[in-house]
Amino acid sequence: MADESNKVVAETRDSFGKGAARKIRAAGKIPAVIYGHGTDPVHVTVPAHQVGLLLRKANAVLDLDIAGKSQLVLVKDVQKDPVLQIIEHLDLIVIRRGEKVQVEVPVHVEGEPFSGTIAVLDVPTIKLEVEATHIPERIVIDVTDAEEGTQYHAKDFALPTGAVLAEDEDLLILNIVVPAAARAEDEETAEGAEEATEAAGEQAAE
Repeated sequence: MADESNKVVAETRDSFGKGAARKIRAAGKIPAVIYGHGTDPVHVTVPAHQVGLLLRKANAVLDLDIAGKSQLVLVKDVQKDPVLQIIEHLDLIVIRRGEKVQVEVPVHVEGEPFSGTIAVLDVPTIKLEVEATHIPERIVIDVTDAEEGTQYHAKDFALPTGAVLAEDEDLLILNIVVPAAARAEDEETAEGAEEATEAAGEQAAE
């Protein structure tokens, strides 16, 4: 959602290539390109530290100040150095207030399922169609006391007002299962009990 905290001063740039990008990052900035709505791509730089903090939130919306002109953008792609995890480049999409966009929203699991079981997240995000300036940070599912075999599909999640599922409603998101190690232990215990019972029966017969 657009507010004062996501206002970012961006500067246009006319130098490209790896060498130029390296200089930009050395100056504490990130190279980025803005595109969408039939406009020509605009190449800018944004402050690395401030934007890095904003990007902790999925689907970050930035209110860019480009030479005094405001431009809302959605962060579409973040390219990072695979080793250093430094942000190397951003792809930003032009958005407008009231416009609907499709985004992948993270799934957050709350609560503890039934004793001895665990919640396994098969799909970590759900695709939603929402207003560009009202993208939820996450979708929450409560698995408190859910029993083994319980399944949660895309259609089972409560969505924020104005959000529409842009996913197959039967897509399996989360499973409640007994961990393989615990199941193996239970089977060993059961086998041991059976063997002990059989041995006791043989002794009684003798």
